[in-house]
Amino acid sequence: MARSMSFFIFITLLSFAPICFSFKSNNDNLYPQYYYKSCPQALEIVKSVVAKAVAKEARMAASLLRLHFHDCFVKGCDASLLLDSSNGIVTEKGSNPNKNSARGFEVLDEIKSALEKECPQTVSCADILALAARDSTVLAGGPNWEVPLGRRDSRSASLSGSNNNIPAPNNTFDSILSKFKRQGLDLVDLVALSGSHTIGNSRCTSFRQRLYNQSGNNKPDSTLDQSYAAQLRNRCPKSGGDQNLFFLDFVSPTKFDNSYFKLLLASKGLLNSDQVLTTKSQASLALVKQYAEDNALFFDHFAKSMVKMGNISPLTGSSGEIRKTCRKINSS
Repeated sequence: MARSMSFFIFITLLSFAPICFSFKSNNDNLYPQYYYKSCPQALEIVKSVVAKAVAKEARMAASLLRLHFHDCFVKGCDASLLLDSSNGIVTEKGSNPNKNSARGFEVLDEIKSALEKECPQTVSCADILALAARDSTVLAGGPNWEVPLGRRDSRSASLSGSNNNIPAPNNTFDSILSKFKRQGLDLVDLVALSGSHTIGNSRCTSFRQRLYNQSGNNKPDSTLDQSYAAQLRNRCPKSGGDQNLFFLDFVSPTKFDNSYFKLLLASKGLLNSDQVLTTKSQASLALVKQYAEDNALFFDHFAKSMVKMGNISPLTGSSGEIRKTCRKINSS
């Protein structure tokens, strides 16, 4: 009886454990075991700091996931986003997509500090971003995956790249897809990665035009559910309240699941860049429907696309450096 009960408990626990997806990296210089010898505690240190931060504030999971995305779309996954302005560097933190919006830098500082004590100048800030994004997803109830590692950190930033390469909330579908293709990503990656909006928040200023003047005719966006729009107007007026926060997925705002896609099918996507996935492309709409019906498929595609995004133009070998602190390049 005791043995059968133990087996039942084991099976029950197993059913709640996140499935870990393992995919081959398309960059031979990156592999999950990169730090096994040089810093064997690296992954555990990252996970513990991220877990503490998310336990303190659930929103932090989405914030850390977003930082990885905003880093990789500018000059590749090289932690250029984390650099402050100094020594001729103009920070990407002041770009339109990041200003008053990108957050979580202090969590990365804490991770880096802990890693420097354990194994000095070994683990890159770029890899910390990739690991923190994965751990945040898992902590929010999303898929797990092996993160290819071995990225190095850039010694420069690109404010113009941040302004031009990161998709904006009011971009057209074609513009968003073009920005993804520029990074070697495709339509499946676009729709799957958009699913990260199942957690987190957005500011009033990012979707106000949908409520009042979507097409320059002083009328709301016709693709937005009007009862939902009326609720949003209560806290997002025509002027003022720019920084007021709204859940991207109001059904399960801190749980990583497929309810985001179900909301899109109900015309209740918060951002224009969300809703166009159902209104401007039949192929995109088909994917949204598949993910809305099959959470496991969404998780599988999301994990694959995260690995693919994490492989965008990494610095490896002798390129770049391993920063001592994530906010500034090492002294020459």
